[in-house]
Amino acid sequence: MADEKKQLLIVTGMSGAGKTVVAHDLEDMGYFVVDNLPPTLLGSFWDLINNSNDFHKVAVVIDLRVKSFYTDLLDEVNSLEDNGNVQATILFLDASDDVLVARYKETRRLPPLANDGKGRLLDGIQEERHILTPIKNRSNYIINTSNLSTKKLKQKLINTFSDRKRQPFSIEVMSFGFKYGMPIDADIVMDVRFLPNPFYIPELRPFTGLDKRVFDYVMNKKETQVFYHKLLDLLETAIPGYIKEGKEKLTIAIGCTGGQHRSVSIAQQLARDLAKKYPVDITHREVSRYIRK
Repeated sequence: MADEKKQLLIVTGMSGAGKTVVAHDLEDMGYFVVDNLPPTLLGSFWDLINNSNDFHKVAVVIDLRVKSFYTDLLDEVNSLEDNGNVQATILFLDASDDVLVARYKETRRLPPLANDGKGRLLDGIQEERHILTPIKNRSNYIINTSNLSTKKLKQKLINTFSDRKRQPFSIEVMSFGFKYGMPIDADIVMDVRFLPNPFYIPELRPFTGLDKRVFDYVMNKKETQVFYHKLLDLLETAIPGYIKEGKEKLTIAIGCTGGQHRSVSIAQQLARDLAKKYPVDITHREVSRYIRK
């Protein structure tokens, strides 16, 4: 029996209007996405999906890359709906001719109907627009991407198709050691190797910043206090800007020489303070190197 909760979203529209970007965004929103599916396979594909419990939100991208089959799209959609298999939702992506021309020139590609290189770029775009008119008229949603940045396009998709109208924002605070390499996924990296180092205190050397004695030694130093309050003030000023710009996760990496004492202590305090306003995870990348087994 068909699962009534399953959703089929058909993404189509003008070549160059952003279907690849939309496919990636839909994947981020939890859709199972199939790109460049020939329309004649839509019915068989949906039978497979309908008999599986693994997929509930499905999107297929169909465009004139399969131009010899494209005219079958409306027939296939009507057949699916007439048989009661699914109520398909069609999203049509559009853009103005001048924007499409500019995008093609930037990527040095040609629209599907100008692949022979003999016709004008604009002629190929206009012919494609003519062919797509019936499916555009049948579409449930039309998004013109001419003046949309990728960030604004993603938010428009979230507002339209996601159960969550806004992506959650979270912070990861990470400590690390420079001698083991910088984290490549960090958004902000702060070097704290200038702070007093417990490594040179024999009774503290074996421990990490997770130990209260090491933590207190680092955090109670005057230079640490001055630095830390400036750092926290900087981050509390910057974070709302990251959220406004659509950032979903911010990774703040605090590094010292070995990732054992200073960076761990600073990261611990920073995570505590930021957690008063935001969801925060904390990772100590090197600590396992120093824990006695």
